[in-house]
Amino acid sequence: MAKSVKKKEEPVILVTNDDGITAPGIQALVEAVKGLGKVVVVAPDKPQSGMGHAITIGQLLRLQKVNFPGDVEAYSCSGTPVDCVKLAVDKILHRKPDLCVSGVNHGANHSINVIYSGTMSAALEAAIESIPSVGFSLLDYSIEADFSAATKYARLIVQQLLEGRSLDKHLCLNVNIPASPEKLIKGIKICRQAYAKYEEEFDERKDPTGKKYYWLTGEFQNFDKGRDTDVWALKNNYVSVVPVQFDLTNYELKEKLEKNWKL
Repeated sequence: MAKSVKKKEEPVILVTNDDGITAPGIQALVEAVKGLGKVVVVAPDKPQSGMGHAITIGQLLRLQKVNFPGDVEAYSCSGTPVDCVKLAVDKILHRKPDLCVSGVNHGANHSINVIYSGTMSAALEAAIESIPSVGFSLLDYSIEADFSAATKYARLIVQQLLEGRSLDKHLCLNVNIPASPEKLIKGIKICRQAYAKYEEEFDERKDPTGKKYYWLTGEFQNFDKGRDTDVWALKNNYVSVVPVQFDLTNYELKEKLEKNWKL
């Protein structure tokens, strides 16, 4: 008598973002991963860009099941992107997903932006919880941005991860896609994070009542001339992939302090 073949369990893919559940970018990301596993969406009910790794404390959190294009199981959350990941695991999935994908963000998350990004904080939260994750961003802030290249490369990267034999449970990738037509993108570059940041200032203005208020402005400055960085790759029409981690320890400095400090 032939032995029965056990059917391989379908991977669970959690999709989230920081631009809100109605953003075109998250619809593009869902489209990218459909068919690769069971897709569940949990995303903020409003834009949460620049929230970093904020969590909600001292306020109510609400989850609401919503209709999502393509008949995908989806929920809106009143909290931050990190709240979305935490609630998804505890109250919706009741288990850890096999992969968490965040985005596609409207705008760049290269270089220092990873520190402030709600998109990447959601991905890092998943990695902290031993869930492999990827954050995807397109270098186009327009609500009418063309996500075709982002969709193509997001699917390619997710396929690579799901086919991996031993996926690092703390894996977290920061993926940025140039705002270029798909045919002009040269491919993927594995990069390091560039030393680049915004030179910022606060523009002082007055509201209609004459009271002062301040508006953050700034200009992006790249101080890193390396050809192995995310900023270089994107400028040269490559998709940048930067492996990131939540351990912020400077190990080189740690060794120097242990050697030189008289304690």
